[in-house]
Amino acid sequence: MAETTSPPPRPRILYTDAGPEAPFPLRMEGAVISGFGRGSKELGIPTANLPVDAAATPWIADARSGVYFGWASLALPAAHPDIDAAAANFHIYPMVMSIGYNPFYKNSVRSAEVHVLHSFRADFYDAPMRLLILGFVRDELDYSGLDALINDINIDCDVARQSLARPAWTPLEGVVGGAKGTLDGSWLVR
Repeated sequence: MAETTSPPPRPRILYTDAGPEAPFPLRMEGAVISGFGRGSKELGIPTANLPVDAAATPWIADARSGVYFGWASLALPAAHPDIDAAAANFHIYPMVMSIGYNPFYKNSVRSAEVHVLHSFRADFYDAPMRLLILGFVRDELDYSGLDALINDINIDCDVARQSLARPAWTPLEGVVGGAKGTLDGSWLVR
C-alpha cells in the first residue's frame, strides 16, 4: 500500500521584518466587479474582483500567477452597514489575493480575486478599491478536491495576517482596527 504524505508545512511569516522588497509594493485599483460567483457560495471565502487591465496596471501582464498579500482600501458607499462615518473615505484592510487562471476551476480568463480579511455585513460591488501588494505567497496550484483548495486558502490568509502584523509591513495610519506601523500607505487613502 502506498504511503500518503502531507505536504511540508508552510512558513506563516514571509520576508524580513524590514518591509517589502523589490519589485514590491505593486499598486492596483478599480471598481469591484462581479466574479465567478463561487468565493462565498462554494468556498466560504468571499472575494472582491478587480478588472485585469494591462493598460491601467502595466505590471500585471508579467506578474507571476499565484497568491499575493498586502493591503486593500475600500471607499464603501455611505449606506453600507460597515461604514464608519467618522473615518476617512477609504478604509484599509489586510488582504490576500489570487492573480491567475485558478487551475482547479480551469478558468480560461486571467482574474484578480481579492479576499479582504474582514467580515463585511453586505456586498460592495462597484465600490472603488485600491491595493498595495507587498509580497508573493505561492504559485497557483491545481487541487485534488475542494477541501484541499479551501485548506490552502486558509493557510494563505494566515500567512498574510502574520506577515502584515509587523511595523514595516503595516501602514502608518488608517487601518481598520487601529493597527499602526511605519509603511507609507498614503496612496491607499489619497
